Parts: sequence; structure tokens; C-alpha cells
Amino acid sequence: MGEEVKRTTYDSAQRREYRRKVQLCVDVFETMLARSCFESEQPLTGMEIECNLVDADYQPAMSNRHVLDAIGDPAYQTELGAYNIEFNVPPHALPGHSGLDLEAEVRASLNDAQARAGAAGGAHIVMIGILPTLMPEHLDHGWMSESTRYAALNDSIFTARGEDIPIDISGPEPLSWHTATIAPESACTSMQLHLQLAPETFAANWNAAQIVAGPQLALGANSPFFFGHLLWAETRIELFTQSTDTRPEELKAQGVRPRVWFGEQWIDSILDLYRENIRYFPSLLPEVSDEDPVAELAAGRIPQLAELRLHNGTVYRWNRPVYDVVDGRPHLRLENRVLPAGPTVVDMLANSAFFYGVLRSLSEADDPLWQHMDFGVAEANFLASARSGIDARLHWPRVGEVSARDLVLDTLLPIADEGLQRWGVDAEVRDRFLGVIEGRARTGRNGASWQVSTVRALQDGGMSRPAALAEMLRRYCDHMHANEPVHTWE
Repeated sequence: MGEEVKRTTYDSAQRREYRRKVQLCVDVFETMLARSCFESEQPLTGMEIECNLVDADYQPAMSNRHVLDAIGDPAYQTELGAYNIEFNVPPHALPGHSGLDLEAEVRASLNDAQARAGAAGGAHIVMIGILPTLMPEHLDHGWMSESTRYAALNDSIFTARGEDIPIDISGPEPLSWHTATIAPESACTSMQLHLQLAPETFAANWNAAQIVAGPQLALGANSPFFFGHLLWAETRIELFTQSTDTRPEELKAQGVRPRVWFGEQWIDSILDLYRENIRYFPSLLPEVSDEDPVAELAAGRIPQLAELRLHNGTVYRWNRPVYDVVDGRPHLRLENRVLPAGPTVVDMLANSAFFYGVLRSLSEADDPLWQHMDFGVAEANFLASARSGIDARLHWPRVGEVSARDLVLDTLLPIADEGLQRWGVDAEVRDRFLGVIEGRARTGRNGASWQVSTVRALQDGGMSRPAALAEMLRRYCDHMHANEPVHTWE
């Protein structure tokens, strides 16, 4: 859920002091980079899974506080919506057999959470990019989790914007709507992948992650419906972009950057991203800590850099840099925010294996791919994949225009397998997870395409759209609990 804050409003003096502290934090961070202060000897990976709660009729259940009390596990936390929870998977290493062990552990934890949630009131936990039964009336009132941070974020976005936010999304059934809150953001539930990195390898990994974002999304799209409308294969991308947009139309016309941002250039250092943050984005939550980061570093202690971290958490990059301190030791992470949640644990771990494998190979290549691809092409691939999902056509260096499915089968799967071998991942693990990716590419079936075809068949059989969405979600949940890869679903 991000760092909690103490207040919901801020005056001009607080904003000025916050700006000074953020710049100071960046300066201290630059010094730490120069001194090689970071832990990176045994890199770990991590995962966060944002989930939805539904009732017995598969409608949103605004009960996360009650559900979290029943689960009673600090790995499960609130998210923006009262119908959302987040599962923080413990950090783990990639080598060996750990991927299959992780699959069993994640399934066991989610099954236990579901049992406790069900016993406490009947809520079902659903891993999906956008809850297809969510409708405008669900977001009228009582939709927000109890959190000062969320209230402050809502107030700050609308103070900056000065007017309601229009939601205009194209697609087969275009949607046009206005909102006076950030409620639509709560509809966007994702999985985030974390990779601990050394400072000297961060830029190559970030550049590689930007390149692979398009194919990632084509394979993993799982959000075709919002408010009952059939929109993009991964509607979550455009909905999240619009629902947190602090810019009125005049600032958009001037070219002011959106807070949900793909970026605009390849980088040479992680510092480039933090400098962009303070250059382009005013603070949304200007909460000032008591820490003097210069004094902390001078005393031989590790600074928390609270202002840098809080500001970074309100610049919504699809691949975000992360500075963190664990057990008194600082480290850097790449947070990949591209993918939706679901459909199953095995699908999500297959997505993660594909990502980590391709990233390892591309980031270590002697002839980096980003030297042969314009940054704008990587962004165009990303947006094409959000719109069209597994049917997207992409542009790739030395290949030209190619279907996402062929690109995965002919080019990226071998690269992913090689990268996982470099990580020391066992053949059994590689075969299981990359086999899921191959199955998706060969069948052309992912979460989004299955949802669309199922709803279409139900409506052809005489169901209304709302009834078809609820029945589709019921079947989705059955498959999700069976942990069957989505490409095998009927």
C-alpha cells in the first residue's frame, strides 16, 4: 500500500521544505552510489499480488478490513479499495528448485487466506486485473480503505487538477465517464515483480525491462472489461493512467508528463530516474521526516531517505526504481508493475520466470538491444499490447513487424530459457513455467481472450451482459483455484 502519512492537507511551507528534502535525499543517494554502499551479493526476487474480494454473487465485497482481521497474517495488507487486499510474497532466490517450492507456498498461503475469509463472512479472493462485475454504483461511497495515505492522495490529485477526472477509453464498446475521486484507480489490480540489483547493473536491467514490457503485457493481459464495457485487452493500463492524472486539458496540451509514465529515454544510471522524478513531478504527499540524511551518512549510518521514497511512490512508472533498507543494509530493486494479477498462481509464476529469464539475457548482452531500438518503439509496443493483448503486432530489432505470439515462440522463449539457466534455475522449473508461456503463445489464449470468448458465448446463449460477467467470473474462480494454466481453460 506504500508509506503511510500523518495528514491529508499540506501548506506551502511544508511543500517548500519537502522539495528541499527530496533534493537533499537525491544528493545523498548519489554519494551512496559513488561509495558503493549497497547490498547485492545474493540478489533476491519478490512478488506482490493485488486481489479483489467478491460476495456469493460475485459482486464486489467492501470488506477488506474484516477479511484481513480474519486472515491475521501481516503478509496480507490493505490496498486502495475496500474490496482490495494485497499479498506480499516473502523474498526468495531464483536458483535451483525454488520456483516450484514457491508455487506450492503461494498456493498454500492463498488457500489458507481464502478459507479464513470464507469462514468469517463468505468473501471470495479473486486474482484478476479488473473485477469484471464492478459497476459505477459500487464506487459511489464506501469504496475506499481506511487510510490517511489514500485520503491524502485523493485530495492531492484533485487539488492539483482542480476539476473532475474524465475517463475516456476506446475499444469495441467505448466508455466515457467522469469521476470526482480516484475510485477507478482501485479497479486496477496488478502483480508486481521485484528484482534486487547492484547499482552498476541497474540501468541495463531497467532498459531491458522497458523493452520486454510489450511482450510481457501481450502474454499476460487479463483486464478486458470495465463497468460492463469491452475495452482494451489490458484496460488496466489506460484506466490507471487516466484515474491518477493530475493534468487538466491545458497542461496535457503543453506536454506536461502524466504521473503514470512509461518514460522517454534509455538510462545510464538509476540516478537518472530519481532526477527525472524531482525535475518533472511536484509532490502529492509532501510529508517531511525528522531525519537529516547528510548527518546520518556522515555518522556512518544508513539514511532512510524517506522523502525520496515517498515521492518515488507517487510517480507511477511501469518499471520503478526502489531504494530500501532492510536490517540496516541498503539495497536497490527494480519493481516491474506491468502485469495484471492472475489468472492462476502457475500463470503468474510463469510470467515471472519469463520476465527474469529475458531480463537476464538482454541485460548481459554484448550488443544491447536498446542500442538498436528507439525508445518510442518500446512504448508503442507496450500500448499495442495493452490494446490488443496476445493478438498484438510488435516491432522488434532485426525482425521487423511481428505478431506477439511469433516473437515469443521464435525469439523470446529461447532467450528466457538461456537467462534462467544463467540464474541457475533447474531444468524442471524452466520446463514447467516456460511451457506455460509456450502454451499461451501457441493457443492464443490468455486471461483476456478467455474472458471475452466466455462472455460472448454466454450472451449468445441468452444471458444479459451483467449475468454473463458474473457467470464468467464464477467459472474463472473455479479454474483459478484448480491452478490450471489459462491456456488450457475451456
